Amino acid sequence: MGAEDLVQSAGTTVVALMATDAWQTTRAGIVALWRRVRPVQADEIELALGETREEILAARRAGDEDGVHDLERDWWRRLARLLAADPEAARELEALLAEARASLPPEDRPALSAVHLQARASGNARVYQAGRDQYNGRTGRGD
Repeated sequence: MGAEDLVQSAGTTVVALMATDAWQTTRAGIVALWRRVRPVQADEIELALGETREEILAARRAGDEDGVHDLERDWWRRLARLLAADPEAARELEALLAEARASLPPEDRPALSAVHLQARASGNARVYQAGRDQYNGRTGRGD
């Protein structure tokens, strides 16, 4: 799995695990990983994980899928910065999340969604790609 794919999958999985029985173990592993790679930020990350968990539970209760995706994107960015600081941490992160998912009954495991987009264009060609919604700016809606 490439670094970008790992970041997206991990961010989505971290947020999804927040609403499961595996969360406490996962949380401890993520904080330990941050303490090793970026120790100055570990306390901040521990606090952010707790805040995000409250937000994700509220968003799910309200059926706010956009809110869930915003939280996922936030963790994509955080994890991307962590892995940029220590690319070797990717294996540790993958193992942590795989273990957390495996500890849950199959029906409770968060779905892994990986999106890989690639395009080539030449001349006057245009390429529009989206991993989710795409807005064209004219109607304000994805068309």
